[in-house]
Amino acid sequence: MSEITKELDTSGLNCPMPILRAKKALKDLQPGEILRVTSTDPGSVKDFEAFAKQTGNELLESTTEGDAFIYQLKKS
Repeated sequence: MSEITKELDTSGLNCPMPILRAKKALKDLQPGEILRVTSTDPGSVKDFEAFAKQTGNELLESTTEGDAFIYQLKKS
């Protein structure tokens, strides 16, 4: 498992805020670094898949922990 560079908690926020916050956080990272995002928005599953495809960043992991959705994005 790769080491997390930065963590972002977007719990309680609905689309499109988790994606917008993730996009902003990724700007601060270097290529290859990993952003871990926590979201409670069920719609974020498809949003993060589409976001990864559109931006070229790799979605390493998409899991659930209780009511939370956890994503790991690797900056391209």
